[in-house]
Amino acid sequence: MDEDAVLVQQCLNGNQKAFEVIVDRYQKPIFNAALRVLNDCEDAADVTQTAFVKAYENLHRFNARYKFFSWLYKIAVNEALNFFNQRKRFGEFDEDIASTEKTPEETYNDIEIGQKIQNSIMNLRFDYRVVLVLSHFQDLSYKEISYILDIPEKTVKSRLFTARQLLKNMLLKENLAI
Repeated sequence: MDEDAVLVQQCLNGNQKAFEVIVDRYQKPIFNAALRVLNDCEDAADVTQTAFVKAYENLHRFNARYKFFSWLYKIAVNEALNFFNQRKRFGEFDEDIASTEKTPEETYNDIEIGQKIQNSIMNLRFDYRVVLVLSHFQDLSYKEISYILDIPEKTVKSRLFTARQLLKNMLLKENLAI
């Protein structure tokens, strides 16, 4: 039995400290994934917190055949999707999630390459952005992404291919060689 499964079992047996270990272990990767998907620190923090609360409430449903990390990611991504869709429905997000206007500081210092890449990623359609983030920033396999998003592996591969092509074209327009 892997270490995460042991912690889950300890938590189910009433050891709350075991869940604290889980939170400490996965809080940063979950937050970073939510941040890359939503592009807002406060929203990412809310989604991260909600994901851990839901995971805690549903620990009894965790199937030890799967990696705990993948199960937790699935919860977090679903929360991010729900959050994004709820905001979109109420019109709180612009069509262009990443602002194209530069702040005076950015104009003065010029935008660094990393910021250009992040902006380009944020301009990808949501379903392409999610697979790109999970694959390249979280190093998840096609199978894990398929499980998390509840879509076939072929769809993951197709979306990832399209996302990469779109990102490449955006970066070329920004005069960034790949």
